Amino acid sequence: MYSNRAAVAALTALAAASLAGCSLTPKGTNEERARLAETGKPYEPRFEDRVLPDLPPEPTWSEVLHRAFLANGDLESAYFDWKAAVERIDVAAAWPNSRLMLGYSYTLSAGNMKAFDRSTFSFSPDSMESLLWPSKAAKQGEVALAQAREAGARFRAAKFELQRRVLSAWADYAVQAERLRIARERELLARFTLDTAGSRVRAGGIQQDLLKADVESEAAGDSVRTAEANLAAARAMLNGLLGREPEAPLSAPELTPPPRPIPVDDAVLIATAVEQNPELEALAQRIQGRADALERARLEWLPDINPMFAFTGSASQAVGAAVMLPTTIKEIEGGIKDAGAMLRGSEAVLRQARNDRAASFVATLIALRDAERQAALFESRIVPAAERIVAITRQSYSAGGAAYLDMIGSERALLDARLVVAEVRGMREKRLAELEALMGTDVETLASPMPSHAASPTPNHAPTASATATVILQETRP
Repeated sequence: MYSNRAAVAALTALAAASLAGCSLTPKGTNEERARLAETGKPYEPRFEDRVLPDLPPEPTWSEVLHRAFLANGDLESAYFDWKAAVERIDVAAAWPNSRLMLGYSYTLSAGNMKAFDRSTFSFSPDSMESLLWPSKAAKQGEVALAQAREAGARFRAAKFELQRRVLSAWADYAVQAERLRIARERELLARFTLDTAGSRVRAGGIQQDLLKADVESEAAGDSVRTAEANLAAARAMLNGLLGREPEAPLSAPELTPPPRPIPVDDAVLIATAVEQNPELEALAQRIQGRADALERARLEWLPDINPMFAFTGSASQAVGAAVMLPTTIKEIEGGIKDAGAMLRGSEAVLRQARNDRAASFVATLIALRDAERQAALFESRIVPAAERIVAITRQSYSAGGAAYLDMIGSERALLDARLVVAEVRGMREKRLAELEALMGTDVETLASPMPSHAASPTPNHAPTASATATVILQETRP
């Protein structure tokens, strides 16, 4: 008899332990966890325990981007939002969802009974929380998985948004450095003009020319100070994205960096943007989650069953169940209608987002191609023409056939052309970073012959953004 009691107790404990460890996690959870684990390697150590890479004396844009991926707090926060969403999958899909309630009672009677036979032990789910039908818990897990995938897409969107900001800031920094170089050359020309005007006045020239040259020299000097301030401000903004002190030294490129090549034509770019935009992917996962939530709401029509097991010593054993009928009809119907309305709203948001992203992508692509057109025009025709004018004017001035101010004017025209080239190049790189953010893909990962309308050929030896992005932050798209 005691062996029977021991067997009953052992079986009860085993059943409770088995149920406590069960989780109806949906298919795809392990893959999502694997993506999370691979992506999160740089972020798992606490920030104060990490060693961030130092920038070399003359960093490239890829080294700057590498540092930003490891140091930026917003991107790290997006990763932990994703991790929390993944951890919630097991919570949502856990079964049984109700705690095990143990009951005990002792029979007070005058009979000659052993203490064990007077004791009644009962085991049942928590009366305050019904035991869900397993399919309900499984569907909750599917909802949580869709939410985790949405958080993963949000992290991917945050990664490309940070990449856009860093590359745009780096392009601005390079342009500001070129503006400072040109401003200093303008100042030098203004000083030469001032010296020449002074010599002419001493030789009997017009005093007004000297005053005009002096004003131009002062204005040129002020432009240099302004360019220096703008360069320092751009450096501070870039250092902030890199997790560095605002005044930390950061060398700007000595020359305007060559444009990053785009190895595909516009049709491939547009198709990639349609397929891989991380924000659209996040919205699609939200729709999937709300579709699962609608199915979960409909499952409320299924009754929940709370099993019960009890025994009184060796005298009796009892097995039963309490059926929780879906009698809250209005509540269930309201939940279904609410889930349906949320689903329809998300579908409308995705539809409009597709239109908005498509419009933004096409507009950005047009701006990029126009910047390439301007750069090609100035680099192939206007700058060479300005250089020839400078050379001819210098020769003519040496031979006494041109005035000094004509030579200075041609030099200024060349500096103006160089500045336009730097600005349109910077604009092109910023538009390219925006396209990558809209596509959710680094252009270096797209392999196809160069289109005929691309910008003038540039050396293809620079490190690629994807080399950094893929190693540091693995793509999180399912």
